[in-house]
Amino acid sequence: MKEQLKHRTKLFAHDCVKITALFPNTYLANHIKKQLIRSSTSVAANYRASCIAQSKPSFIAKLSIVIEEIDESNFWIEFSIDEKIIDQNNAKVLLNESKELTAIFIASRKTASNNK
Repeated sequence: MKEQLKHRTKLFAHDCVKITALFPNTYLANHIKKQLIRSSTSVAANYRASCIAQSKPSFIAKLSIVIEEIDESNFWIEFSIDEKIIDQNNAKVLLNESKELTAIFIASRKTASNNK
């Protein structure tokens, strides 16, 4: 499961980077592009860090960061749709994946917190 999630979070980051290539060259689109790239790559990097956490509290803290960053990624995807920067159909898979990953990480954090 850990390796699958490493792969999924990395793929999510790659897919977010790729979708930003569809963004127009405007001030707002460039801002959203930077934010989405930063938050989505942070999901993958922080999940990897959680996998080598030194303690349960450290693991929980890293998962909390992962949840915050994936939620932020979801926000920027939704915002880019709202602003008509990308078409909803182009972002549907990313939105679904961000929601699935959010649910997985929230459940993982809850389990880890309950097992302290």
